[in-house]
Amino acid sequence: MRQRPDMALWQGRRDPEEGERAKRWHQCIAPLREGSPRGIVVAGVCSDEGVRRNQGRPGARGGPEAIRRAMANQAFHLERPLYDGGNLLCPENHLEDLAQEQARWIEGFLHQGHFPIILGGGHEIALGNYLGLSRHLAKNNPAPSIGIVNFDAHFDLRQGQAPTSGTPFRQVAEYCWKEDLPFLYFCLGISETANTAALFDRAEALGVQYLKDEELTPWNLALAEARLREFLTECDALYLSIDLDVLPGAVAPGVSAPAIRGVSLEVLEHLLRFLRSEAGAKLKLADLAECNPEDDPDGRTARVAARLAHLLAREVPAPVPDKGVEYE
Repeated sequence: MRQRPDMALWQGRRDPEEGERAKRWHQCIAPLREGSPRGIVVAGVCSDEGVRRNQGRPGARGGPEAIRRAMANQAFHLERPLYDGGNLLCPENHLEDLAQEQARWIEGFLHQGHFPIILGGGHEIALGNYLGLSRHLAKNNPAPSIGIVNFDAHFDLRQGQAPTSGTPFRQVAEYCWKEDLPFLYFCLGISETANTAALFDRAEALGVQYLKDEELTPWNLALAEARLREFLTECDALYLSIDLDVLPGAVAPGVSAPAIRGVSLEVLEHLLRFLRSEAGAKLKLADLAECNPEDDPDGRTARVAARLAHLLAREVPAPVPDKGVEYE
C-alpha cells in the first residue's frame, strides 16, 4: 500500500538572517507530483517482516521516518530539486506482494527521470529495487547488465522457503537465471564470523565478488578501487545498496545485527565518492537499509544514514527519462 508524503516530518532550524543560501533540507524538499522536474526522490519502504522471518531485531519499518527527521535539519547543498515520494507499506505477512508493488513504484520514479534514494526498512527491499530497475531498463534494452554493489556485513544469499531480509540477492540471482540476465554482484564489508561456510560456498558458486571487512582499511583502498573499477566495466547500469550494519556497532547501533568490527564510516564515504565518480550516469538507484529506530535511542544510526543520503544525492548525474512508456 502506498502512502502519501508526510511533509510534517520535515522540520528544523531556520536562519533567515543569513539570506537565501542558508537553506536546510526541510526548506527545500517538496512532495513529488506528476510532472515534477527531474530531481532526487527520497522514498521509504516501511517493512521489517523480512527481518522478523530472518530472526533479527524488528523495528526497521520505522526507519524511513527516522531518517527523514534526521535529514530535515541538514544544510542543503544540492544542485537538483529534492522530493519526498512517500512510503510503501508492507501489510503483515505480505512480503511476497511487496516486491512486485515496489518494482512498479521504482519503475515510475525512473521513468520520470528521477534518481531514487530508497529508505528502509529491512534489506528485503533490495529485491523490489532491483526488479524495478531491471524492468525499467528492459523497455529499451532486453538484456541489461545491472551491477549490484552492496556494502554489507552479510551476503544475503540465504536459502529458505519464504523470502526474508537474508534472501534478496539469492532471489535476484534466480530472477537473472530465469530471464537470461547476467548476475553481477559485488559485496563489500563481509564479516567472516557472520557468514557460514555454506554462504561462502554459495557466493562462490554464483560468481559473487566480495571483499571482507578486514580488507577494507584506509591503507588498502587501492585494492577496493581497482576491484570496483574492473567490476563497473561489466555493467550497463548500477544499483547501489547500503546495509547500515556494514558500519561498526558504535557508529550504527540501530540495526538488526550490529557489527563488532565493521567498515569505518571514513572508508565507506571514500568508496561511495569513488563509485559516484567512476560510475557516472550508470548509477541509477540507491538504498539505505536496516535502520531500526527502536534500537537507536540517541538517533545516531538515523543521522549516519542521513549523512550518507546527502553524499549520495550530491552531484548525482541526471538520468534521462524514457518516452512513450506509462507506469502505474
